[in-house]
Parts: sequence; C-alpha cells; structure tokens
Amino acid sequence: MKRSLLAKQLFIIPFIMLICAACNDKSYQAFTDDDRIRPLPENPYYWQYKGKPAMLIGGSWQDNLFNHPVRLDEHLDLLVSVGGNYVRNVMSHRNTGNVFAWEQNEEGLFDLGRFNDEYWQRLETFLELTYQKDIIVQLEIWATWDLYEDHQSLGGWSFHPFNPANNISYTADESGLPIVADYPPQTHPTEHPFFRSVPQLENNERLLAFQEALVEKILSYTLRYPHVLYCMNNETGEPNEWGDYWADFIHKKAAEAGVSVEITDMRRNENIRSEDHVYIFNNPERYTFLDISQNNAWSGLGQGHYDNLLYVRERIASHPRPINNNKNYGAARHGEDESVARMARILFAGAASARFHRPHPYEDPEFMYAKSDFGLGLSPRAQKVIQSLRYVFDEVAFHRMQPHNDLLANREENEAYLLAEPGIQYAIYFTGEGSVSLDSGFGDSPLRYRWINIDEAEWSDSSTLEADEEPVFSTPGPGQWIVVIHTDS
Repeated sequence: MKRSLLAKQLFIIPFIMLICAACNDKSYQAFTDDDRIRPLPENPYYWQYKGKPAMLIGGSWQDNLFNHPVRLDEHLDLLVSVGGNYVRNVMSHRNTGNVFAWEQNEEGLFDLGRFNDEYWQRLETFLELTYQKDIIVQLEIWATWDLYEDHQSLGGWSFHPFNPANNISYTADESGLPIVADYPPQTHPTEHPFFRSVPQLENNERLLAFQEALVEKILSYTLRYPHVLYCMNNETGEPNEWGDYWADFIHKKAAEAGVSVEITDMRRNENIRSEDHVYIFNNPERYTFLDISQNNAWSGLGQGHYDNLLYVRERIASHPRPINNNKNYGAARHGEDESVARMARILFAGAASARFHRPHPYEDPEFMYAKSDFGLGLSPRAQKVIQSLRYVFDEVAFHRMQPHNDLLANREENEAYLLAEPGIQYAIYFTGEGSVSLDSGFGDSPLRYRWINIDEAEWSDSSTLEADEEPVFSTPGPGQWIVVIHTDS
C-alpha cells in the first residue's frame, strides 16, 4: 500500500500539527541522566533513580491505572505506605468508565484526527501523581488485548477506534484492516495486519501514520517525566520487527527531545528460553532492559521458576541490564502461596523488579483491595508481602549482592534461596519451614541476624551467632521467611 512521497507528506503533516497543538504548555522538565530511571552504573542488573539504587516492588488493582481516575490518589498513597514504588500502565481502554484516545461524532464513530482531551488529561494526572510520589511507571505502548477478540467490557477489536467499522478516518479497503478479529493474542505471529504496518513488514503507510501520531502524542506527555520505563507491547507474539520499529521510533523521539529513555518489549511465550525472547536478550542497544513476566505465568513454578531467571541473568552477562517482572500472576492454578513465593524468588534471583498482577475481572473501585485468583494486586496479603520485601531490601545493600545458592549446604530443591555479598551481608529466603547451613568463611567475625515472616511484615529481635558456632539457620515457624545476616567485619 505505497504512496508517493509528496502524498505521504501531505497526509502526515496535519497529524504533526495536531500533535504540536495538543501538547500542553509545559516544556520538558530539566532532569539530568542521574535523575532519570536508568540502569545503575556500578551494577546494571539493577535500577538507579534520582542517583540512588532503586529496587522496584509493586502491586495495583488495574493495569491501566491512568484510565481509572476514581480514588487513584488514594490507591497510589496506599502503595507507597507499604513500601511500593512500581506500577504498570497499559495504554488501554478496556474497562467500564474508561475513555478512548479519540473524539467521537454523534453517531459514535471515532475521528482519528481529533484526540479526546479527557483521555490525555487522565494520563497527565497519573504521570504527575506518580512522579510526586516517586513511583516508577512501566508504560506499555500497545495494549494487545484491546486489538484482538473482545476482552472485558470495552477491550477488543470490535470496540477499538482503529477498527474501520468504528471510525470515519478510513475504510477497510483504504487501511487494509479487518472488521473482525475474533482470535486472542498468540505466542506466534497472527494474521492481524495491524501489526504489519511497519516498513520492515508490509509498509502500510496510511495506517502507520495514524499509529505514529498516537505514539507521538503519548510521548508528548511521558518524555517530560524521568520516572517512566517504556515497553512496546503487552505480551506479544507478533513479529519482532514490529517491536523493533517502535523501540527505534521512541529512542529517536527521545533523542530529539534531549532525553534518554529505557526500552523493552514483552513477549507472550511462557518459554523464556524461546527464540523470540532470546532475540530481545541479544539486542542490548535497542532493548535496554528486559521484562520476562511470562516466566511468572502458569509454567513458572518452584525451582524451575528461579532457574529460568538465572538463565536470563547469565544469558545477558556480557551486556547486563535490569530484568523486570511487572506481572506476577495469581493463584488460579497454583495457590496464593506460590504467587507470594514468586515475588521473593524473583528478587532473590537478582531481578530488578517484581509486581503483583492485578485482580480480574473487578472494575468497580469498591473492590480494588479484594484479592482474586488472577492476581493479588494490592490486596491485604499483597500489602504485607510488599512491605516485608521493602523492609528486607532497605536493610541490605542489594546492589552489591549476587544470587549465591552455592554457599548454602543441606539445601533441598526450592527450599531456600540466597543473595550474598560474601563475607559482608546475606539474605536467605525460605519458601516454607526449613533449615540450611551457610558455608563458613567468616573468620573471627560474629554474625548478626534477624528474621521476618513475609506475610506479617514484622522483624524479629536481632540475634548474634558467635564465630565458633555452626552457621545453621532454621525458620522460626510455619510460613515463608527471610533472614538477613550481617558480619561485623
């Protein structure tokens, strides 16, 4: 669907003018690279924010928080109060009460040349609130579940403004887009032409102009803030070229704005060792961090869940960067205890972020703290776990630690996991009642330690293990525990 260069320019110019006119008056805020969220220079497996190491831990009741303004401020305050500093934000419109990005005419048809001010005001309010509260936002540009079969109240191709049946901006023939897409996202490329518009694939210039206008509009807000991470898609199986195009597009627009940003893409395949995941791992200049959330889906369990995390960490050792997990799924198949265990295993495998996935299918804010089988969100149990993990990672210099199960003796599979800066500091996570020995090598230094049950978020009193005592650590009771250990050297 190629056009002449002049026709393309005439077609795109109105969109550029529209974007510039719609941008709000605020100029880009003056942040240095140290102010922005970025890999920690001395240990790029972790994040830095405002010049300090930052462990990202979170949970929330919706994926598209910006489009849920009711009680949003309260929800973010609760997250911060329990030590959370990390949320997901999909640019989605799938729930009752959400608004769409474009204006509609009297017949309810969208005009892709006119943006809906309310949608963008919601985004700016969300960005400002999270910035003020020091909450890192992982923003997903393309909400894939809004582009296939119907999903929740307003998600799905039958509702989407890009569907030719729903707008006045093009017909099916003009856009090359279908009226019906009644299949879900897949782990492999689908037939959906929406994801073939980029030059490396079908080069659908008419459709691509509208897609670019939307992404530029998003960036006109987000690039002004230092606390936003960019993910191209929500668990996509579409060709890697699709994600590549948008990653390059955003890097270019950020550079033009004089800022640097961190970018990834999220694949749908639960096999984290699959070819499409490895493609992301092998492109560190384009994809400056990773998100391997699908390792936390139905297939990621127990020791195998942890081993997959270590595989990724080792796979990128020549170009280390943060490994994020912004979706830790719920108890639908394996119980809440496993969901809680995943949160700890993620961080004890040296990952940079962990977040409880949202409940489902709650849409009413009255239920925002109710637990559900699909994700613990910011439920009462999630709050305790987030707080406990924050206590632990505030207690240690985590950015100087490494996964070190090799220093544990008498360990059974999936019993305990160790982070360590050998000879200085240690943290052992127990998935349940257990007992392990910590390999010697402490010299004449006694060990100071204390325990926390991650469902209770309360520290035990500090204890001391003398240098001549055997360093055996046994959980104080039932439940999931972490013991933090320091030497006096």
